[in-house]
Amino acid sequence: MMSATEILAKARELPPEQRREIVEALLDDLEPEESPEFIGELERRAEDALKNPGDCVPWDDVRAELKKKYGWQWTARAIQGD
Repeated sequence: MMSATEILAKARELPPEQRREIVEALLDDLEPEESPEFIGELERRAEDALKNPGDCVPWDDVRAELKKKYGWQWTARAIQGD
């Protein structure tokens, strides 16, 4: 059996569209069933964001704050622990 590192190395050799398919399939396997309460909260937050776009924080700002606070960035390497 191949290790996770070996599988990842092989996956990186694939074209981008095939890598996306693999990622989506793996995420689908990991995603829990959403409860009605969770769906309701997502809908409430989305509605609030649409009503108050000035209250939203751009991802670049959030990422910069995370880097400043925790000393790392949201990248594939950060997730892998490299």
